[in-house]
Amino acid sequence: MSDPLKELSKALGVAGNIKTLQSEPCNYKDTSETLPIIIENNLEEDDIEKDYRTQRDTFNTLVEKGSTAIDGILELAKEGEHPRGYEVAGNLIKQVAEVAEKLGDLQEKMKRLKEVPNTAPKNVTNALFVGSTAELQKLIKGKNNE
Repeated sequence: MSDPLKELSKALGVAGNIKTLQSEPCNYKDTSETLPIIIENNLEEDDIEKDYRTQRDTFNTLVEKGSTAIDGILELAKEGEHPRGYEVAGNLIKQVAEVAEKLGDLQEKMKRLKEVPNTAPKNVTNALFVGSTAELQKLIKGKNNE
């Protein structure tokens, strides 16, 4: 028997665990057992670094292979002296340049990410309220009066 919360996490593409709040009973008009959901983001520092390295290695490989392909297509274009060969070479040069630019953007994003202070919370929790706006207003007014 599989865990429905793990399946939901997988289906939504959420990194982390999905838990239900069970501290208070549901007081909603709907009599079904609908519980609010909390999503905890548990991305580890190692996962971020691993993803960065994988993306960086992929971009570097693409640039290397693209450069080799450019050399080959330029040779073919020179031999054939056909305008289409030069057009293909130009498109390939543009694509390799775009990948190289993405590599630079990746470096910049990672640098900014590492500069962020570690005072930010490690777990981010999103709570979902299930009910009408009137019920939400009553709940908010009740907390303000306390």
